[in-house]
Amino acid sequence: MLKHSLLACAIAQAFSVNASAQTAEPIASVHVTGSKWSVSERASVGGFGETAIIDTPSSITAIDRGQMQDLSIRSASEAVAYDASVGDAYNAIGYAEQFSVRGFMLNNNTGYRKDGIAIPADTQIPLENKERFELLKGVAGMQAGLAAPGGILNFVTKRPTEAPLRSVTVEARERGTLYGAVDLGGRFEDRRFGYRINAAAERLRSYVEGADGKRQFASGAFDWQITPDALLQLDMDFQHKEQITAPGYQLIRGVARPQNVSPKTLLNAQPWTKPVDTDSANLGLRFDYRLNAEWRAVVTANKHWFKRDDFTAFPYGCSNEGEGFYPGYCSNGDYDVYDYQSTGERKTPFGIQAHVQGHFAAAGLRHVLTAGVAYAERHNRYGDYVYDYAGSSNIYNNQVVDPAPGNPVTGPVSERFRDRERSLFVQDIITLTPDLALHAGLRYVKIDSTQLPEPELGWASNRASFVLPGVSLVYSLAPSWNLYGTVAHGLDAGGVAEMGTSNENMDLGPSRSKQFELGTKGNFGGVAVSAALFQITKGLEYTDATNTFVRSGDQQHRGFELAAQKSSGALSYGANLMALQAKQKGTGDSLIDGKRVTNVPELKTTLWADYAVPAVPGLKLSGQWQYAGEKSFDPENTVNVPGYHVFGLGAAYGMKLGGTSVTLRARVDNLADKFYWRDVTQQLGGYLLPGAPRTVRLSAQFDF
Repeated sequence: MLKHSLLACAIAQAFSVNASAQTAEPIASVHVTGSKWSVSERASVGGFGETAIIDTPSSITAIDRGQMQDLSIRSASEAVAYDASVGDAYNAIGYAEQFSVRGFMLNNNTGYRKDGIAIPADTQIPLENKERFELLKGVAGMQAGLAAPGGILNFVTKRPTEAPLRSVTVEARERGTLYGAVDLGGRFEDRRFGYRINAAAERLRSYVEGADGKRQFASGAFDWQITPDALLQLDMDFQHKEQITAPGYQLIRGVARPQNVSPKTLLNAQPWTKPVDTDSANLGLRFDYRLNAEWRAVVTANKHWFKRDDFTAFPYGCSNEGEGFYPGYCSNGDYDVYDYQSTGERKTPFGIQAHVQGHFAAAGLRHVLTAGVAYAERHNRYGDYVYDYAGSSNIYNNQVVDPAPGNPVTGPVSERFRDRERSLFVQDIITLTPDLALHAGLRYVKIDSTQLPEPELGWASNRASFVLPGVSLVYSLAPSWNLYGTVAHGLDAGGVAEMGTSNENMDLGPSRSKQFELGTKGNFGGVAVSAALFQITKGLEYTDATNTFVRSGDQQHRGFELAAQKSSGALSYGANLMALQAKQKGTGDSLIDGKRVTNVPELKTTLWADYAVPAVPGLKLSGQWQYAGEKSFDPENTVNVPGYHVFGLGAAYGMKLGGTSVTLRARVDNLADKFYWRDVTQQLGGYLLPGAPRTVRLSAQFDF
């Protein structure tokens, strides 16, 4: 009943809150440079404050609330599908949404941000209270400190609106999934105070038959215009999600892809299977103070709470044939079933950042200076997991097996990992000439981490400090056309040895990365266009022939990105592609050196179009196309996974019912019902995850 109560209360508020226009002038954003682009083409992920994307010397994608509604985007997985530089990285149904960017898997602890502060991505990050979804592609050491070299995803929280906002969305899809959400915003009678309330509930019936669950979400964001120069913002959210997870497939005998399997099959289908149960919450704070006409100070903080009880009838290996295959399934599709349990997992990260930013002139040059400090700490608690053999099943004919004997339970939960990240950063944007600007900055990062991989081994500590510079030149070819070149250094937290390796749970420690990028951005006849050439190098992490997780040699990613988007007129569209050469080198192992990095296609493209039919006012038709090329399954490149094309169609009809604006939407994904492997990962022994079959969704949006 909780999910219905949340929605009922929120809908009631839509008609009962007294909202008025605000009289106090809110603090205006500091704009780093001028631009003819609109507000919807701005992002905060590329630096220290909201900036026009055209003026940022980085590759950035931003999807705002309006676009998310138009494209029926309900999750981060659906959002990143519109950027060819992003791929899945063990993004299993019912588990955590995990991605790779430019071929590098994002770090779960540092690659995902809420209003610029790192939060873990160990469950679905809700979009109901997010105004914008931002993606910075490439090394982000100067902007973010610890972050994988692929980039960072930033989720910008919705804030109170000036005018009253009342919006309700309902949707049905897949095998009976039902979704409802409300969005309320405005000002209180005392016009210095504003509110934004979001709530959602979802009955999950995945296309994987049996991977069912539910989700509830609620959030509130409030602001207080203390004085015309001081703005205080507070936000909080809570999400509960429980869903049976859908594991992937291993290779047959360790050498061949499974054939004639269905994406609807649940390999986790046992009577004793339980859903993965997660709770997550955030408490955010932001204080923005205008010191004078040229300078401002900003403090942002966020506290995150995460809890997970993880249960899976986990498919791994084959013991029913000969001497067995580990990893790998038997020739006839048999696989071993393990009773996996890890209960009481906790993560409680905290982050805070403070900076000053302003304009001044010196030596005849105009400067935009940002200087600040940042602090982050992460605490992970868990116990020794259960991983006991229960029996065997088959990928074509599920077999019921008994749970592992002895009623095993997770070991005592205690703190097993903690780290602290302290940073000092400074950036100066210098206007050298009316057409040429220099962006120069650096971040000093000090890392202090401690972990307890196995209680009997004792605590292991790692302390290190790094200087991460970043330098860019931006040349204005025209008022709405820029050319830039960037050299940047980054710092990745490093990988952790996975279950089953000889050094299981061992953290390899921070790893440096380096990027060169040459790009251009502009607005040509109403079409926003960007292109970038890049090269990123970092240490290669993999499980070697001795089953030890190591960092040896390098992985070097050289690529080209091209994107175009038009969002006005009868025809709107977006198109982008990434061509990427990702190689392994310098390991001294002839079986690996020179081979392609796993799970990285050499070419990936996306295209969508939206057409307003002139003959039928209010009617829009849309289409989508995605293509991903062949990918390698393993570091030795002995098994490749074929590329695929996926098509989709949609329609939307807007109308007025009295004083209510109603938008009806319908969408079909994977129109041809094509089978394809969307995700190829070396995690947990190596798995392939099928893409979704043909799915249909219907929705209605009511704006009062």
